[in-house]
Amino acid sequence: MLSDALRTALAAPQRLVIAVSGGVDSLTLAAAAAAARPKDTTILCHAQSPAVPAQAFARVEELAGRTGLGLRVVDAGEFADPAYRANPVNRCFFCKSNLYGTLSRMGACVASGTNLDDLGDYRPGLTAASNHNVLHPFVAAAMGKADVRALARALGLGAVAELPSSPCLASRVRTGIPIEAEALGRIDRIETALRDRLGNVALRCRQEEAGLAIEIEAETLDRLSPPTANPILEGKRD
Repeated sequence: MLSDALRTALAAPQRLVIAVSGGVDSLTLAAAAAAARPKDTTILCHAQSPAVPAQAFARVEELAGRTGLGLRVVDAGEFADPAYRANPVNRCFFCKSNLYGTLSRMGACVASGTNLDDLGDYRPGLTAASNHNVLHPFVAAAMGKADVRALARALGLGAVAELPSSPCLASRVRTGIPIEAEALGRIDRIETALRDRLGNVALRCRQEEAGLAIEIEAETLDRLSPPTANPILEGKRD
């Protein structure tokens, strides 16, 4: 089920902290670690933050219970960092610097769910990961996103394997607009309400200078009946 390369990458550290956001990559890495390592040397760590969707924490809790791995919930402290709150183009660097700094102080190697496909994007958070010697087991095992999803299915993670990519809620805010907890909560509620109506599809609620905008893939809209699609297209709320 696990490749030799992935098993080796996961088994190498004496103690391992896995940063678990609640998305498919980090949850799959956590499940793989549960299969590759002694449970008492592995801990899952979830940063609760206004930038993290509420449903993500529920998925992390469920996986921790299923695997028997210990779970710690931390405040990474990014909202106390003015550089993060200012929302520059490299905002993720400051977010991840706070997160990985917090996890590194736990006295264990830190691992993330980064996969090969992530390396081709502009990801300032990877610089922060490098600064804190964060491990990327999926990269070490030459696994891309499709490989991660296949592993999630093989590990019996069910709906987790089909989760659409969903960066943190702060990514929905136009660069330069300050990050505010209240605005992120509003974005989360809108996206949750839309997914309750449409299913687990890829969508974004974005904060622009002029207000909020909803992004939904054209093929998703094409599949919807007019009574469902029209209120969304017209910007109406129940």
